[in-house]
Amino acid sequence: MIFDTTAIAAMDKLQRVQFATTLPGPKPLCLVGTRSLAGRSNLAPFSSVTHLGSNPILIGMVTRPDTVERHTLRNILETQSWTLNHVTEEFVAQAHQCSARYPEETSEFEATGLTEHHHPSITAPFVLESPIRFALKLEEIIDITSNNTKLVVGRVCFVEIPDESYSPDGTVDISRSLASTALDTYFSIQEVSRLPYAKPAPPTP
Repeated sequence: MIFDTTAIAAMDKLQRVQFATTLPGPKPLCLVGTRSLAGRSNLAPFSSVTHLGSNPILIGMVTRPDTVERHTLRNILETQSWTLNHVTEEFVAQAHQCSARYPEETSEFEATGLTEHHHPSITAPFVLESPIRFALKLEEIIDITSNNTKLVVGRVCFVEIPDESYSPDGTVDISRSLASTALDTYFSIQEVSRLPYAKPAPPTP
């Protein structure tokens, strides 16, 4: 099948959303934990999370247009703090339920049965069930004017992972973590191979 700009524009809204979010392939799935100034905890699934740099360690995520109330974005703007929590198969259904549009006064932790976990130096809540969780401090927000989304950039300031998931070379084992496409499809992650750092081949004598 071939889809040109006319065919894409003719799709129903949800069909186009599924198409667009599936097209790039599976993406890391994280639950974003935030807290409002009033102390209300919020939890939302994001699959637009990406590494932006390693010195300092910067992570970006894209938020949807704020044409309706976006609790996650507002909380980040107010507190400058949020957490990213890897999702595993054991609680993927609860993580998916966090995408429901709960009213502001309802905590997704309470609504889904997930457990809040706190660290005294971090404002935002973590997900206790997540084996890999880390906190970020807001660095900047970049407006993407072509579709009114925003790239939220944070500096990693705290990481909590199991001892057995960390290798001395810096590698974090993410084999239990899930990825997602579209709004409703989840995938396991399996390592295929690990290759040496690529360098140009020496010239042939």
